[in-house]
Amino acid sequence: MSHFIRAVSFSIAAAGALASLAAHADDDRFTLRLGAMQASGDVRLNGTVDFAGDTYRYTSEHLDFGDDTAPRVEGVFHFSERNRLLFNYFQYDRDKRYALDEDVVLGDITVPAGSMAKAEAEFALGSVVYDYALVETPTTSFGLQIGAEWARLEGNVYATDGTDSFESRDSETGVAPVVGARFSTHTADQKWGFTAQAQYLDADWGDFNDYSGDISRANALVEYRFTRNFGVYAGYDWFKLDVNRAYDDGSAGMDLTFKGPTAGVTFAF
Repeated sequence: MSHFIRAVSFSIAAAGALASLAAHADDDRFTLRLGAMQASGDVRLNGTVDFAGDTYRYTSEHLDFGDDTAPRVEGVFHFSERNRLLFNYFQYDRDKRYALDEDVVLGDITVPAGSMAKAEAEFALGSVVYDYALVETPTTSFGLQIGAEWARLEGNVYATDGTDSFESRDSETGVAPVVGARFSTHTADQKWGFTAQAQYLDADWGDFNDYSGDISRANALVEYRFTRNFGVYAGYDWFKLDVNRAYDDGSAGMDLTFKGPTAGVTFAF
């Protein structure tokens, strides 16, 4: 009987230890990451215009905006074992001038090779999502996400040869539902951690007026904690926007890609 009592006592103690370990596997109530992204972006503008019974089409070259440092903020509110609230914000704003390599025909205007062209792109994205962990172990978590994403898109292209010029500008701000998934893991001592996420938004789901298209995003980061409350991280972020807008006399669209490494500091409480 004494052996049985000792076995039961050991089992209870082991179960308690495992429960304690699980409770402390990710016990940060709030995590804030402040950093930046070395974003490399390119954009292509396209559209159609109906004028005097004819339809004119234009498509710009893929315009490389080069690298730019863009602010990046994200946070996690872990309010119960399987339930999290995540938010993030990213902003990119850059313009660049080009000398055209070849003639560009824009409606009834031909801009000859060697002319000056200027392109601008502005993109801001913020989201708040609810994350439910389907898998939650002492060192690994996998969750599905649903929430809302706010986006502001603006693109402009301008070209001139000194006598003729052409300009196309379009912008939109809206909110739409977003869905996603998250995977995270860390070492038993919680010094090292890894997180990867992917999210998707369809412009038709939200209030983007006459816009159609989608926004896709994927990112991953590796984090090191010097203490429980402070650490650093490095990772990679990727965005893809493919949007079009219909008008009474035509349409305008933007195809934008942003990608690059990220780095920053982590505060946890």
